[in-house]
Amino acid sequence: MDGECLGRSRGGLSSKIHLAVDARGLPMNVILTGGQAGDNPQLIPLLDGLNVRRDGPGRPRSRPQAVVADKAYSHPSTRQAMRERRVRFISPEKTDQIARRRAKGAAGGRPPVFDREVYRGRNVVERCFARLKQFRGLATRYAKRAAYYAAEVTIAAIILWLR
Repeated sequence: MDGECLGRSRGGLSSKIHLAVDARGLPMNVILTGGQAGDNPQLIPLLDGLNVRRDGPGRPRSRPQAVVADKAYSHPSTRQAMRERRVRFISPEKTDQIARRRAKGAAGGRPPVFDREVYRGRNVVERCFARLKQFRGLATRYAKRAAYYAAEVTIAAIILWLR
């Protein structure tokens, strides 16, 4: 966390919660940034913090089977990073990226694979944010210090896991 995770966005001073959730919509990893921070640069650090315990012996699994993300994460560098990690990446392509690829003609390459059926499951992330916002302190960020706010997010995530 840099500073107090406060940044200027259109609405004034704000914070952003970047969240990785499992298929059930339960939070697995959280990163806090200032409100002006972009979503895409936080994806790789978010995935680096994942550790899922195995049922049997062995080290925790740190690579997800698939990452389902919205258009904010749809960038060629992100797609390349996911290919290098051998992670299936499902995200719609932005219209400007489609136009740029088509303008290059055959040199632009094929469009990335997009699975609509899997992408429909992305709403679990939005539902997790809605459940987190039920905690008034998170929705309004009453905590002035980033460490206290991160603790509130962690406690809310624990409560969601225990329900």
